[in-house]
Amino acid sequence: MEKIKVGITHGDINGVGYEVILKCFMDEEMLDLCIPVVYGSPKVATYHKKTLNNQTNFLVRNSVTDVQERCLNLINCFGEEELKVEFGTPSEDSGRAAFMALNQAVNDLAEGKIDVLVTAPLTNNTIKGKESIFPGHSAFLEKRVGEGNKSLAIFISQNLRVALATTNIPVSEVSKHITKELLTEKLTSLNNALKRDFYIDGPRIAVLALNPKGSENKEEEEIIAPTIKELFDNSGIRCFGPYPANDFFGSNTYTYFDAVLAMYHDQGIAPFNAISMGEGLIYTAGLPVVRTAPVHGTQYDIAGKGKADEASLRQAIFTAIDVFRNRARFDKAHANPLKRQYYEKRDDSDKLKLDQATESDTL
Repeated sequence: MEKIKVGITHGDINGVGYEVILKCFMDEEMLDLCIPVVYGSPKVATYHKKTLNNQTNFLVRNSVTDVQERCLNLINCFGEEELKVEFGTPSEDSGRAAFMALNQAVNDLAEGKIDVLVTAPLTNNTIKGKESIFPGHSAFLEKRVGEGNKSLAIFISQNLRVALATTNIPVSEVSKHITKELLTEKLTSLNNALKRDFYIDGPRIAVLALNPKGSENKEEEEIIAPTIKELFDNSGIRCFGPYPANDFFGSNTYTYFDAVLAMYHDQGIAPFNAISMGEGLIYTAGLPVVRTAPVHGTQYDIAGKGKADEASLRQAIFTAIDVFRNRARFDKAHANPLKRQYYEKRDDSDKLKLDQATESDTL
């Protein structure tokens, strides 16, 4: 099987991006899985390497067309430019360096020169354009290579996937963003990602309520519950709920599902972080391209100290490779399908089983 070219951006040069990249590829078995292509600065990489006393070797390339197997390739995005590293300090210079590497990587991704993209963490507000700050990796990719598709953030750990209905808005404004149209879009995108990207047949999705004791409130009764029923009955999307979030994770109800749709960031990500213990990753679903990232941020507090854990980056690389192969496998299996000889009869048996399991767990 041909090795997949994994583009990896260096992120904020004052954070832990280079540390986790260098630590990850200390294990030479990683080179058996893919062709890693780091977008960054050889000088900055060398500075981090010396500071951390890291022994990982890399080879500098001027273009992705020059990369080779069995080595860590580094694309020089800055020529002879000197970049100042100040561990633990976000700055406009470090933001500019992060964006330049990301921009070149996305250009190569759009042209098919790399197969997937893994992004080391950066700080959005250090990247300032003419009109506004950087909107985040997902929104940037959506605009650049989304082809009109909407992105969906999925947080993934070994036994849990959490997607978000809303992102980057104050909690006080969440309610007015919860609409039938939004939930239909997110649940359809999540269902498609589970089937094509993760190769799950007939995925089951739990939908969280917006409010405590969700069935007693307007949003659940008039928007969330009817949308779930309509998608289940008419579109074949096996979504269930809405489940009150207060005991959904603590009672292990999430283990009955392939994914969970939370209504807002902290509702889903706070329990996700507690369950994943920092070893999860972020996947940007819904786009033609594959992008993953470690779940942690820049970790300025430990930058340059050799304390960063590379496990999340490693999982992000594994997942990007798996998704790329799953998509090819799915598309091949569903290309020019034979005329169906039967039609699946859907009933409520799954729903009844899940409802009974949930009821027994919460008694």
